[in-house]
Amino acid sequence: MAKQAQATWGGRFSAGPAELMLRFSESVSFDRRLAPFDIQGSKAHSAMLAKVGLISQKERDAIHRGLDAIGREIAAGQFTWHTKFEDVHMNIEQALTRRVPAAAKLHTARSRNDQVATDMRLYFKAACAEIIGHITAAQRAILKVAEKNRDVLIPGYTHLQRAQPVFLAHHLFAYLEMLARDAERFATVADHANWCPLGSGAIAGTTLPIDREFTAKLLGFVDEAGRPRATRNSMGAVSDRDTYIEFAAACALAGVHFSRIAEDLILWASHEFKFVDLPDAFCTGSSLMPQKKNPDSLELLRGKSARLQGNLHTLLVLVKGLPLTYNRDLQEDKPPVFDSHDQTVLCLQVLAGTIAGLKMNRAKCATAVADPALLATDLADYLVRRGVAFREAHHAVGAVVRLAEEKKVALDRLTLAEVRTVHPGFARDWVESFHLQKAMARRQGTGMPGPAQVALQFKRWAKLLG
Repeated sequence: MAKQAQATWGGRFSAGPAELMLRFSESVSFDRRLAPFDIQGSKAHSAMLAKVGLISQKERDAIHRGLDAIGREIAAGQFTWHTKFEDVHMNIEQALTRRVPAAAKLHTARSRNDQVATDMRLYFKAACAEIIGHITAAQRAILKVAEKNRDVLIPGYTHLQRAQPVFLAHHLFAYLEMLARDAERFATVADHANWCPLGSGAIAGTTLPIDREFTAKLLGFVDEAGRPRATRNSMGAVSDRDTYIEFAAACALAGVHFSRIAEDLILWASHEFKFVDLPDAFCTGSSLMPQKKNPDSLELLRGKSARLQGNLHTLLVLVKGLPLTYNRDLQEDKPPVFDSHDQTVLCLQVLAGTIAGLKMNRAKCATAVADPALLATDLADYLVRRGVAFREAHHAVGAVVRLAEEKKVALDRLTLAEVRTVHPGFARDWVESFHLQKAMARRQGTGMPGPAQVALQFKRWAKLLG
């Protein structure tokens, strides 16, 4: 059954929307979280209207007092939301108008199109700052584990096969690099959001004498020099969803990083590796097998990665076929964004908590890294230093590995006579290539896992992370 004409746009209609249509079209159930940004935008807009003479200072002050009161009620959970007003914007405006008659002038020179665009840009700036803060916390947890285990060496892996030895800290620093790139991406999203669309109207601005730069500056849409940033095209300002997609993409890629870190730790915690013991607080047991300790937090981090990628895909598909400018489809842009935000924050908290509580099994790590085969490449480098071409050296060491396998002995247990049957370049000191500490010390180049470089990275990360 149709209802009375809608209060905010119903002048054109003889009857309001059906109850089913109200339930189908409302967004206040999820966009109410924009309330602080909506109030912030309305206060700036009303201040601008007073500045240019479209409302009086007395009206502006009354509007501000009313908005502040509503903001307090919302924060205290005492505000009543109505689906009949569709969204957060109209709920706040209707409540304000009942209290402050001057609020009927608040929507002068703006549309819900530029209003929501402004709210969301303010939201993205805040969301990115929050996520960057949680990234830093996760990085600090990782750095603490590295500091506690400075001297621990582990095998590095390619194709999930033991490859070469690295310091555990070097491996963990790779995680710090991943997360640092994520933080940079979120900072870029925040910068892209840092343009004020308010004043763009529904599509073509307004004929009223507004001051967009004043509003932009009041809302903090400014560059590094404090100059206001107002969007340059009214149609682009209300139809653009690039920032939504960039934000979801940053969350999705961060989720991929969480998943890769989680997979390493899941493997390391398995009985086959046993490099690490995970904290009980982030694991669960089995309902059937009493001996089990399952890495649930890490497995869920892998699962959340898929969810974050799905949110990105939703936004890409949502926008791809839309003509300029606003279409009601765009109402569906917020649930995936909000979900990506919430899940990314939650993942970072769980990642930090899990890593903070893990303990390295030093004995297992030492046994694994003692495998002389991990230094086969160093043995090839030994021949190169003696003037042998690398391809020839590589082939020779491969033959030595095969010889050790045939004799069922460790690589460093072959005799000099035996390795010289493979290549005459081997001399009496060939076996020194398997001295682990010397091998690590030779890795002196920038970005390598040698002790000198790892020490520099400790200093770098300690400075970056405070």
